[in-house]
Amino acid sequence: MKAALQELRDHALEALGGCADEEGLEAVRVQFLGRKGELTNVLRGLREVPPEQRPEIGALANEVKDAVETRISQLRDDLLRRRREKELAAESVDITLPGRRALPGHVHPLTQVMDELVGVFISLGFSVADGPEIEDDYHNFEALNFPHDHPARDMQDTFFLPSGMLLRTHTSPVQIRVMESRQPPLRVIVPGAVYRHDSDTTHSPMFHQIEGFMVDKRVTFADLKGVLTLALRRVFGGDTRLRFRPSFFPFTEPSAEVDISCFQCKVGEPGCRICKGTGWLEILGSGMIDPNVFRFVGYDPEAYSGFAFGLGIERIAMLKYQINDIRLFAGGDLRFLRQF
Repeated sequence: MKAALQELRDHALEALGGCADEEGLEAVRVQFLGRKGELTNVLRGLREVPPEQRPEIGALANEVKDAVETRISQLRDDLLRRRREKELAAESVDITLPGRRALPGHVHPLTQVMDELVGVFISLGFSVADGPEIEDDYHNFEALNFPHDHPARDMQDTFFLPSGMLLRTHTSPVQIRVMESRQPPLRVIVPGAVYRHDSDTTHSPMFHQIEGFMVDKRVTFADLKGVLTLALRRVFGGDTRLRFRPSFFPFTEPSAEVDISCFQCKVGEPGCRICKGTGWLEILGSGMIDPNVFRFVGYDPEAYSGFAFGLGIERIAMLKYQINDIRLFAGGDLRFLRQF
């Protein structure tokens, strides 16, 4: 039996020397060391060996098994190393080189403009309020003095929900909610998303506004002009001029559209792409809060007055960064976002 074990070891080591891959290595292991392998067959004759010789034969069998297993382990490690070297040689990336740093993210241009404007108004003593984006008709229209036949209530302009609620068409409903819960004096801005049934290069079904209002005793149109002049000059430059044009909004009286002087050509050059040669850019709507709105929230319009204004973040961002398509803001194109 000693001779058989030694011969088995020699045959196994010789067979292992011819293994070129891991599959061949496994086949040799099963052939010699498997449950039905050659070593098992040899050891079945151990019962015919005299008892006094069995310890010696058992020790020799263990040595043979250890020698074959050690050689298999060595060959497996060598095959694995060569396979990895071959894979690395075929790859175009050298994994031993230092890794590339992850590029930092970019603040979205709308967020940049929003944060800048919010910071300006906070510095002027305004606080920030928030409200629901799913609104009821009362806060979105009725309490803001919108008549029942106003076109804004039409389904072509407003997203109505089956429940009778709607997606707010402006941030002004928060003005009503704040005034319902608090008493003057108030200086509040309301940044947030709003929704209207409109979509083209300059309009989006979802866009962003900042609503601002101030209520106190003896608030005048001059206060409105002063606040907006200071805020817009901080955003567009200290030499920016403002122009107030009469307009109409259901919740303000008198109402005014506000234009700023073109920050590119300054004087209205015929070829200016920003102002189209007019020298002015329409920027926001504003006015003195209508007394009817005060009556809806329980304020005495004889004791209090106030102003309100609303500006579109997309419009300001498009003007400031000379962007000609509002859809770029929501497109997710990294080439666009990395410019900011």
